[in-house]
Amino acid sequence: MKIGPLDLGERPLLLAPMEDVTDVSFRVLCREQGADMVYTEFVNSDGLIRDVPRTIAKMKTLEEEAPVGIQIYGQHPDAMVEAARMADRAAELAGGHGADLIDINFGCPVSKIAARGAGSGMMKEPDKMVAITKAVVEAVGKPVTVKTRLGWDDNSKIIVELAERLQDVGISALTIHGRTRCQLYKGEADWTLIGAVKANPRMHIPIIGNGDITDGPSARQAFDRYGVDGIMIGRATYGHPWIFREIKYFLEKGEAMPEPTLPEKVALARRHLALSLQYKGEPRGIYEMRRHLSCYFKGLPDFKPLRMRMVTTLDVAELQDIFDTILTQYA
Repeated sequence: MKIGPLDLGERPLLLAPMEDVTDVSFRVLCREQGADMVYTEFVNSDGLIRDVPRTIAKMKTLEEEAPVGIQIYGQHPDAMVEAARMADRAAELAGGHGADLIDINFGCPVSKIAARGAGSGMMKEPDKMVAITKAVVEAVGKPVTVKTRLGWDDNSKIIVELAERLQDVGISALTIHGRTRCQLYKGEADWTLIGAVKANPRMHIPIIGNGDITDGPSARQAFDRYGVDGIMIGRATYGHPWIFREIKYFLEKGEAMPEPTLPEKVALARRHLALSLQYKGEPRGIYEMRRHLSCYFKGLPDFKPLRMRMVTTLDVAELQDIFDTILTQYA
């Protein structure tokens, strides 16, 4: 699968952009664990053009995580164009590697974003969505991609026609989450319309499917039944960065990869913590990886007391002690 000059190989697996999840530490870890491409957290276009330091800092990426996309969102066309130009210059403005592509977020269903017409809120205004996309494509030199949903609700699943329009204004790839905005993350993702977009003879850009990919069999079905060029994985990665290795193992061998041993999971959790502390320091580096920590050890019996300690402490030494205790009690 190629996105502009980027060659991601056959059947690539991509880490979805997720707020408060895909920070630099998790992106690096997922690349180490087999992700073929990663994306930043959502970058607010209004924050960028106002030079908000924390927003600009979200654009900092590293060589070891490349290829990496910077994802921007917003509802104002002029702000989106200027933000895209800034993302195009991310290495200069924020340091590090910069962006290999710029992705436009037309998919986030969170009310505080969608209610003001950004993210998947743009599904109510497809003409505006296409106009913003066209302006961004014309404003930057790097490939521009879009991530969106099937439509606003069950009565407005517009993705097949919308995909053509977005392609026609110059995007290099399209990621489709198989739910409407009104579904949020409820119910099962509907891949039939993703497949319909891919099967449309007018479409020639890569189509990336997203939604409910949790293991090798679901990934193989997405590739084989619906014909997508790539798969983007989101919530199933929480505390489970080795999912990329698992899926690739299944696609190659047709059987499940042996689950990492508990010492291997502890080693990954320690690696994740070290990266988070390296890039964010204390206590933020601990606080912002809590959603991952307990997920590393799902399924351990009578784990609640240790889990509660793990997700409440801000002390590095205590976390390391908890990891040691896990090894002593469960290995």
